[in-house]
Amino acid sequence: MNTQLIGNGIQIVLMIALSYPLGKHIAKVYKGEKSWSDFISPVENAIYRFCNINPKEEMSWKKFLGTLLTLNLFWFFWGMILLVSQHWLPLNPDGNAAQSADQAFNTSISFLVNCNLQHYSGESGLTYFTQLFVVMLFQFITAATGMAAMAGVMKAMAAKTTQTIGNFWFFLVRSCTRILLPLSLIAGIVLILQGVPMGFDGKASIHTLEGVSQTVSQGPAAAIVAIKQLGTNGGGFFGANSAHPLENPSFISNLVESISIMLIPMAMIFAFGFYLKRKKLAYSIFAVMFLGYIISVGTITWQETSGNPLIKGISQSGGAMEGKEVRIGSAATALWSASTTATSNGSVNGMHDSMKPLSGMVEMLNMQINSWFGGVGVGFLNYYIFIIIAVFISGLMVGRTPELLGKKVEAREMKIATILALFHPFMILLGTAVAAYLYTHHQGMVTAEGGWLNNPSYHGLSEMFYEYTSSAANNGSGFEGLKDNTPFWNYSTGLILILSRYIPIIGQVAIAGLMAKKKFIPESAGTLKTDTATFGVMTFAVICIIAALAFFPTHALSTIAELLSL
Repeated sequence: MNTQLIGNGIQIVLMIALSYPLGKHIAKVYKGEKSWSDFISPVENAIYRFCNINPKEEMSWKKFLGTLLTLNLFWFFWGMILLVSQHWLPLNPDGNAAQSADQAFNTSISFLVNCNLQHYSGESGLTYFTQLFVVMLFQFITAATGMAAMAGVMKAMAAKTTQTIGNFWFFLVRSCTRILLPLSLIAGIVLILQGVPMGFDGKASIHTLEGVSQTVSQGPAAAIVAIKQLGTNGGGFFGANSAHPLENPSFISNLVESISIMLIPMAMIFAFGFYLKRKKLAYSIFAVMFLGYIISVGTITWQETSGNPLIKGISQSGGAMEGKEVRIGSAATALWSASTTATSNGSVNGMHDSMKPLSGMVEMLNMQINSWFGGVGVGFLNYYIFIIIAVFISGLMVGRTPELLGKKVEAREMKIATILALFHPFMILLGTAVAAYLYTHHQGMVTAEGGWLNNPSYHGLSEMFYEYTSSAANNGSGFEGLKDNTPFWNYSTGLILILSRYIPIIGQVAIAGLMAKKKFIPESAGTLKTDTATFGVMTFAVICIIAALAFFPTHALSTIAELLSL
C-alpha cells in the first residue's frame, strides 16, 4: 500500500512539472509567437487555403460564437449519419450492427460536446470506421473547441479595450496541430510499446489456460486511448474503458494515461498566466483548483484503502477491492477517479459504482462543482464565472465598484454569471427528479424499457443522480449499475448534454466580449487585488457555497444515507 501511495505522489508531482512548460508553449501558440512547432505552419496554411479561411481575420464575440456553433452543428449530423449506417461502411471485420436512432443521437451528441457518455460497449457498439471517423475525430475537434474558446477569452482579457476576441479557426487549428496531435503521438507510441493494440484485424481466437476457446476484441485502440486521455474525452475503445487489460495493460500505461488526464487542464491555467503576463494570478487560480483536487484525492484514497466496514474478520490489506484490479490497486484507482471527475475526462480504471458511498459523493461533487481544472479550456471558463461572482461580492463588501483586470463588472455581466452558476445544478437536479418520478410512479413504462436500476433505495438514486451529473459536467463516467441504453435515457441525457455544453460557453464568451469593450481603468491603491491568497479563499468559498450546497439535499437522500447505513 505504501508503494501505491508513493506512486500516486510521484504522478501528481509529474503532472505539475510537465504542465508548467506545456502551459508556456500553449501561450506562445495562441499568441502567434515563435516556437519549436513552427515547422507545422505549411500544414496549417494548406488547411486554411483548402477551407477558404483567413486566419488573420479578427472576430467579434458574436461571430466567434456563431462560427463555433455552426461547426459543431455540422459535425452532429456527420456523426448521426455514420453511426446509423456503420454496418454498411468499411473497417467492420466483426460485423457489428448499426446503432438505433436514439442511441446514435446520444452517442453523436455525447462525443460532440466532449462528454463521451457511452450507452454502448465499444467492442460491439461501434466499428473501426466509426471509432476513427466519429469517436477519434470528435475527440480532437471538441477538445480543440474548448481550448479555442478559452483562447478567445484570454485574448479578450489581455486587451485593454477591444471589439474582437481573435479568430476561432486560428485557435482551433493550432490547438489540434501544435498541442493535441504532438502529445497524442507521444502517448500513443508509449501505449503501443506497452501492448495496447493498434491494428485493423478482427477478433482474435485464443485458447485459454482452462483449455477452452475465447475471442478477444482488438483494433486501433492505442491512437484513440491517447487522445481520449489528453483531450479530457474519456470514451473507452473497449466497454470496460481503462479497466480493460488491453486498453491499460501495465503500470507504465496506467502512469501515462493517469498523468495525461490532468496534463492539459493544468497547463491551461499556466498558459493563462503567460498569455496575460499575470503569472501571480494564474498561480492563485491554480492553488484554489489544486486544493479542491487534492482534497478529493485524499478523501477517496482514504476511503478506498481502508477497506469495507461490512466485511469483518477478513484481512483487507489491499483496501476495498470490489471493482478494482489487484495489479493496479485501490490507491491507483482512487487517484484516477479523483482526476477523471475533477476534469471532464470520465475514463475509469475501476468501477465507480463499486466504490464506497463517500467516494461516490466526492466524485459527484467534483463534477457538480465542475471547476477543479475541468475540461481542456472549459475548466477555466467555468472558474471564470465564479471569479466574476467573487469580484462582485467582494466589491460590494468593501464599498467599491467591482473590477476585474481593469474592467468594471456591472449588472449585465453579473446576471449572465449568476444564470450560468445556477444553470448547472438546475439541469442535474431537474433530470434526476424526472427520472426518479418516472421510476417510482410509472413502473409499467420502466419495465417495458427493460428496467433501469440494478440497486434499490439509496444507491439506486445515486445511480440516476450520477448519470445526470456526469452528463451536465461533460464527464461521461457512470455508476454502471444503471441500465441506460433506453430511449428515455438516450434522449434525456442527450438534451442535457447539449444545453450544459453550449449555454455555458455562450455565456462565458459573451461576458469576455462585453468586458473587452469596456474602458480600461488603471490599477490604483483602492483596486481589489485578485491575485492574493485572500481573494483565492473568497473564490473557493463562493464555489463551495453556490456549487456544492445546491446538491446537499439530494446527497442526503443518496450517498450520505448509504454511508450512514453501513
